[in-house]
Amino acid sequence: MNKPSTDAAGNTGSAQAESSSTANGPDDTQSLGQSTRDIILDTAERLFAQQGHDGTSMRQITSEAGVNLAAVNYHFGSKESLVQAVLKRRLAVLNQERLRLLDELEGQAEGRPLKPSHIVDAFFGTLLRLASRPEHVGKNFLPLLERTMTDPTGFIRAIVAEEYASVMERYQNAFFKALPDVPRTEIIWRFQFMLGATSYAIVGTDVLRLAMGWSLEDSDPTHDPERTLQRLMSFLLGGLRAPLPPASPATS
Repeated sequence: MNKPSTDAAGNTGSAQAESSSTANGPDDTQSLGQSTRDIILDTAERLFAQQGHDGTSMRQITSEAGVNLAAVNYHFGSKESLVQAVLKRRLAVLNQERLRLLDELEGQAEGRPLKPSHIVDAFFGTLLRLASRPEHVGKNFLPLLERTMTDPTGFIRAIVAEEYASVMERYQNAFFKALPDVPRTEIIWRFQFMLGATSYAIVGTDVLRLAMGWSLEDSDPTHDPERTLQRLMSFLLGGLRAPLPPASPATS
């Protein structure tokens, strides 16, 4: 009986065939028809959401995805490029929806300034609404975004900045038009504060309650996205509408 041939690395002929078929190209499919590329993305997304990208090794990704390193290298080239692809895939869905809503609001307004509350809801509310619909962004979307917001490295910040650039410009201009009596510097600061509040809303209260020894009523839906959205919107709009701070002595 003939033995399977082996290559210089000691792989059998069947292993060579598996490696070849896995890394052939973007149209490779697994038994359920999902492409190899999507399987790698889904696995990496889940692991990055659970452990962060620094805490996730390529060996772990390939093992849980059922592929070899050659497949990852073929489709993404490097771990950094894989992280980039994972983030861009989800941020694209989020930002496309934000732009769609803003286009819709501006079309209805026919050149008139938008209501600030509508702008806030379109930008920040969209995030939590999508998070409550995993069929659109995946069940790991919120924890992945939480990791991105709370522990970003330089290149992740660059990815997020790149993906947000056109969206932020559109929304910034909408705020400028909606709030003509508010200095633009003040609007930018308040937008920054709203981003920070939203980041912590995504993280939730678990760490705070643990640190402070606080407990919540059993009836409080701490992980209900709709309830979180209601609380967040009330807080954000209150901050946006707050009185302007007094002028500093240098500018008075």
